[in-house]
Amino acid sequence: MVQSQEALSLTIGRLAAAGGVGVETIRFYQRRGLLNEPTREGGTRRYGSEDLRRLRFIRQAQKAGFTLEEIGELLELDLSLDRARAREMAKERMAALDAKIAELRQARNALERLANACETGSPGPCPILESFQV
Repeated sequence: MVQSQEALSLTIGRLAAAGGVGVETIRFYQRRGLLNEPTREGGTRRYGSEDLRRLRFIRQAQKAGFTLEEIGELLELDLSLDRARAREMAKERMAALDAKIAELRQARNALERLANACETGSPGPCPILESFQV
């Protein structure tokens, strides 16, 4: 992607601050091919509004649980307007999240049973601590 002449002109530090990340995160995303590394202008790299948009896109996709590889594909889909594939990826991510939620519910229910047993059980070793021993 070629850096166009954009009204916004940010240093890497200001881009990082505007995106809520550290400078090293910007560099990491650049190494992964998710963000462009603009050419230097007067010795300093300048980032524009498209760079900030992409950074925010990456952060939101991460919050939704997408991997960096999937985010790279989503960024490509953003350019191609392939809604069907984007929808498919979202459904796959939702299924994975549903499975994780079910797993976490099971873990919570097990801990609740152990906590109740510890509170109301007979004297002796705590059932919580016993359950973690092999």
